[in-house]
Amino acid sequence: MPESKPAAGGAVFNILVVVSICHLLNDVVQSLLPAIYPTIKATFHLDFAQIGLITLSTQLTASLLQPVVGHAMDRKPAPYSLVWGMVSMVGGLMALAFAPRYAWVLAAAALVGIGSAIFHPESSRVARMASGGRHGLAQSLFQVGGNAGQSIGPLLAGFITGQRSLALFALVPMVGMVLQFRVGGWYKARLVGSGHAHDRHERAHSGLSTGKIRASIAVLLALMFSKFFYLASIGSYYTFYLIDKFHLPVRHAQYCLFVFLASVAAGTVIGGPIGDRIGRKTVIWCSILGVLPFTLILPHASFFWTVVLTFPIGLILASAFPAIIVYAQELMPGRVGLVSGLFFGFAFGMGGLGAAVLGQLADQTSIRFVYQVCAFLPAIGLLTALLPNLERKKA
Repeated sequence: MPESKPAAGGAVFNILVVVSICHLLNDVVQSLLPAIYPTIKATFHLDFAQIGLITLSTQLTASLLQPVVGHAMDRKPAPYSLVWGMVSMVGGLMALAFAPRYAWVLAAAALVGIGSAIFHPESSRVARMASGGRHGLAQSLFQVGGNAGQSIGPLLAGFITGQRSLALFALVPMVGMVLQFRVGGWYKARLVGSGHAHDRHERAHSGLSTGKIRASIAVLLALMFSKFFYLASIGSYYTFYLIDKFHLPVRHAQYCLFVFLASVAAGTVIGGPIGDRIGRKTVIWCSILGVLPFTLILPHASFFWTVVLTFPIGLILASAFPAIIVYAQELMPGRVGLVSGLFFGFAFGMGGLGAAVLGQLADQTSIRFVYQVCAFLPAIGLLTALLPNLERKKA
């Protein structure tokens, strides 16, 4: 790959774009798995509990392994591990396409999760390395690729005609392998040019005690809990809510869900750059606690205002994630991989756990009650007051 020249502001935008595209490809593969569940269920005569284990197999490997991978790469960077993440995705898709029995399906789902666990921490590190100091912008560009992949995956799933046809989609991570090989070359050149000492120097001058750092990470994880539990309530159950409360046809409810997903994509794009300008903590304040008035009104709104309200809810909540990631990286400089793995893994886990817990709550009560309860989740944003002001620390 030709040596990349920093653009305005020092950011290496061609690397950021490629990493974002790879995030898209990674999340396309992940979003394809649920699409083939009906076929898998019929082929292997599975019940819903066994289908849930497939999701659990993917989510557990994707979430639990990410901090481990990130920590290992902090200690000994491996630029071409990015390629192996995509190799694991290819293996997972091929194993799923030709699985002769249910145990193979679980193993295939785990391979997809392992690929994701390798991908996120190191790609997030590359995005930071290519940011030229505009860390929020870099995280936003990286994450919006994932949002796009999650949206495109269900559309591509329409071309799946059976279990074996899933093998054709192995081309998606194969393209990712080629792109990641080129990114790995750039990453390796940067390591050779600057060494790993820069991260260690940053870490030594973070200016915060270990106890303060741990307490701040705990606060950030609590904020992530509120964010992803609420997002799970809409991502998984919004169409059911609209159908139940307003008697909407399924297709119209899906159009309304698209409005929300579009707002999430927009929020991801703007959250990072705004954090670069006004500070991460300010964005975290506004994006978690600031959404509370909208979530409190939503369960009592008419159909028109329900649709209108979901747009600022998605926009404001989604803007938090890039700011939280970069804030956490600045809390623990030199541990970019560990931090990225921890927070991306936690996001995966909370999304899956949230869908399961809220589904159980809906079964026991009603889908409308779920939204009444979840409306108060953004109040956890008050914990932001406990976070140190890192901009002031640096000054």
